[in-house]
Parts: sequence; C-alpha cells; structure tokens
Amino acid sequence: MLKGKVAIVTGGTRGIGFEIVRKYLANGAKVILFGSRQETVEKALAKLHEENAAWEVEGMWPQLTDAAAVEKAVLEVKEKYNQIDILVNNAGISQSTPLYQYTPEEFDKVIDLNIKAVFYAILPTAKVMKEQGGGCIINTSSMVSISGQPAGVGYPTSKFAVNGLTISLARELGKDNIRVNAVAPGVTRTDMVAALPEQTVQAISSKIPIGRVGEPEEVANAFLYLASDLASYVTGEILSVDGASKA
Repeated sequence: MLKGKVAIVTGGTRGIGFEIVRKYLANGAKVILFGSRQETVEKALAKLHEENAAWEVEGMWPQLTDAAAVEKAVLEVKEKYNQIDILVNNAGISQSTPLYQYTPEEFDKVIDLNIKAVFYAILPTAKVMKEQGGGCIINTSSMVSISGQPAGVGYPTSKFAVNGLTISLARELGKDNIRVNAVAPGVTRTDMVAALPEQTVQAISSKIPIGRVGEPEEVANAFLYLASDLASYVTGEILSVDGASKA
C-alpha cells in the first residue's frame, strides 16, 4: 500500500509509534524513525532488522522541541531520499497531575512536545511536500481531545490543539495536494497499560463498549489507511480508534 513512499515517524521507538513503523515497512515504505535517545533508536532498529533484514529503515534522534534541530533532520532525509511523502507526528507525553499540584514547568513540558514539536516537524516537511507536488501528514491525537479527562489538563489541552492544527492545515494545504489528518486512539495496550495488573485492565475494559482495550496494531492500521491512496480524498479528519470509549 505504500510502495515507493518515504515516511518520517516521530516517537517511533515503542508503543503505537513502533507499530506504525512496522506497518509502513511491511507495506513497502522506507521509514526514518525519530526517537528521543540514540540508545532507544538503535534498540528499535535492531528489533526491526531482526524481524526483516530487507526492510529499509533508519533512525535519528533530533531534539523535537528544537525547531532548528528538527529542520536539520528533515532536510537530511530530503537530501538522502529526494522525497518525503509521509510525516507522522506521534511523539508526545501524557500525565494526570491534578490542577492544584500542577507547575507551570510541567504544563510547558507537555505543550512543548505535544504541540510545538508537531508544528516544528510540519513546517520544514510541508515545504518539501509542496515542492515535490504533495504529501500526507498524520498527527496523533487522543480520545481525550474529544472527551477531556478528569485531571492533567495539559494533555487534553494539547490534543485539542492538535485537532485544531490538523483541521486548519488541511484547509490551508489542500491546494498544495498535502492531506492532513489525525488519529485519536483510546486506551491501547502499550507498555504503560501492559504493566498494569490484569484486574485494573479488566476494570478499564468494562467501561469500553467494545469490551476491551485496543492493540497498537489496530491503531497503526488507521495510520496505514490515512497514509495510503485509499484515503486520497480524506483530509481534515480526526479518526477515532477507541472502541467507542467516548460514547
């Protein structure tokens, strides 16, 4: 589905991001995964190469909250591959700090990575996509961007912003043949959820209409669809993959 495409995936070393990378590679894309540290990037690459030595994947670790560092990394990808067809902004952090315990520094940390870093990655990449005649940008949102959450206001605030950025840029960049969408996952069996006691997972699952938490691959399937030509007329959408959790 993605044969001949070049994709950048931020936050691609674990969880949903890692599954997106795997899914894209399995469908013929060349992938450059961005991670926060060299050691986590190298570990992810080793795991991918062990699974399939023929996959064309490499890693980088720019500081995503540094606009100049991100631009430099994006231009290096463009220089090597002569194209960037897909950008997935998946890197982010969440927390659930109650308001009365919040510090401005903690709030800023969430906003910097979940909003500013998304913008920093989009700006140079969109310029490359416009020059080459088009491309696809997919941002990771969250079910809390629709429903909110009872504590940790910085996280849903950041994801509401991601939705606004997504919808607005879809309208602005449509003339350049650049599609912009977002995926809003619900509770997904990432490392954090997998570490919870089974009793806790069952309690969470009981509140989800479909009766279970999601699997990373199921979320990655949405990213595959939106990046593929099957979604050639889909832009400005926030695609929920949450088992109707927000219902």
